[in-house]
Amino acid sequence: MSAVKPLLLNLFEMNCVSHITHGLWRLPGNRRHTFEDVEYWTTLARTAEEAGFDAVFLADVVGAYDVFRGGPETALREGLQIPSNDPLLVVPAMAVVTEHLGFGVTFSTSYEPPFAFARRMSTLDHLTRGRVGWNVVTSYLPNAARNFGLADEIEHDHRYAIADEFMEVVYKLWEGSWDDDAVVADRDRGVYTDPTRVRYVHHTGEHFRVAGPHLTSPSPQRTPLVVQATASRAGIEFAGRHAELVFTGGPDEASVRRTIAAVREAAVRHGRQAEDVKFVVQASVVTGRTAAEVAAKVAEHERFDSLDGRLAHASLPFDPTAHPRDRTVGEALAAEGRLDDPATRGFPLEQRIADFLDATGRFARTFSVAGEPHVVVAEIERWLDDVGIDGINLTQHHSYGTLEDFGEFVVPRLRERGRRPEGYVKGQTMRERFGGAGPHLPPDHPGRRFAGGRGLRGRT
Repeated sequence: MSAVKPLLLNLFEMNCVSHITHGLWRLPGNRRHTFEDVEYWTTLARTAEEAGFDAVFLADVVGAYDVFRGGPETALREGLQIPSNDPLLVVPAMAVVTEHLGFGVTFSTSYEPPFAFARRMSTLDHLTRGRVGWNVVTSYLPNAARNFGLADEIEHDHRYAIADEFMEVVYKLWEGSWDDDAVVADRDRGVYTDPTRVRYVHHTGEHFRVAGPHLTSPSPQRTPLVVQATASRAGIEFAGRHAELVFTGGPDEASVRRTIAAVREAAVRHGRQAEDVKFVVQASVVTGRTAAEVAAKVAEHERFDSLDGRLAHASLPFDPTAHPRDRTVGEALAAEGRLDDPATRGFPLEQRIADFLDATGRFARTFSVAGEPHVVVAEIERWLDDVGIDGINLTQHHSYGTLEDFGEFVVPRLRERGRRPEGYVKGQTMRERFGGAGPHLPPDHPGRRFAGGRGLRGRT
């Protein structure tokens, strides 16, 4: 019998009350409101490792959702990603209570300079013994741009041009500034670091000027596992150059298949192997011992679900709840003094809201399943084999109920089917966990072109 494709398994989280589970922080027994307590994160990490998860994947934003209703008030009332704390700072707490669990952290290339970030990530890679990955994002909220002194968002494709140069800088720091054997720790000679094995990077580009050298010695992975969330054309090209793990999605399975194929083709264009890139999708799973138990959980989730939270999260430019439901979308936009949308002007507002709820609803996403364990496992296997994904970021509707249910009911059956390993490999880095041949970037990755100081000018 041929080997089956294993499932890469992450828990999808964010350092806030309401990430993508609008209103569900109010569920009975939910611990989400304790996210500012370090115990929330240490318990979460222990539970995820006991369940055999590969990593906790931490999302982030650097602005408030303030488009809907013209301000942040709805997001604030809903706890929609505000208050929100730094994702990098909870990683050491989780790492110290686990031995194997990985941590994917989100950081934007659009607004903060690369030198300080490179140091922070190298520090995390040291402290976790190589168990971190970086989700490279370019930020999309208008408020985020204003928080960093800009009048409005940076144009989409230009954000990716900035990101490309950001990547070049951090690769130079991580891969090229220090030799592997630069730290000698010679007590007899009184030499900790051999200065002939450390270099300036002397980067001068359109967006960044960085002298170096990198302040941190080579960490277990040097460059953390490179993750990217994308489905856009510019993002696909960027992923083909840089990403080792792509977090993607789409309105249907066909669109996800197209994104996977496009990224693999882009990787080959950039001199890499198509198989070097793995793909994970956001997945919603509700399960339990019986069908009745599952149905009760789904009903409870739907009862606490917040329409306002989802409308604010979508940054909807008008408020459909403020109009009679027998109006059309065009009439509602006209009443608010906004431009008509030819594509939707004739839609009844009631139908448009229903369509929106279908498109964004908790149990209507492309990768969603509610059922007994055998139903869940069969659907996950179909995603792996028919759609071609490699793994999931499991949405945590209830903390820690979603995680505990998946660990108790689903993981054992995935193991029986050969889809999950029985345990961890001791000392394995994040890159090795997600399919890498070793702890470092593969030889054909663009970041490796700076290894050993190639392409750099000057030495300390």
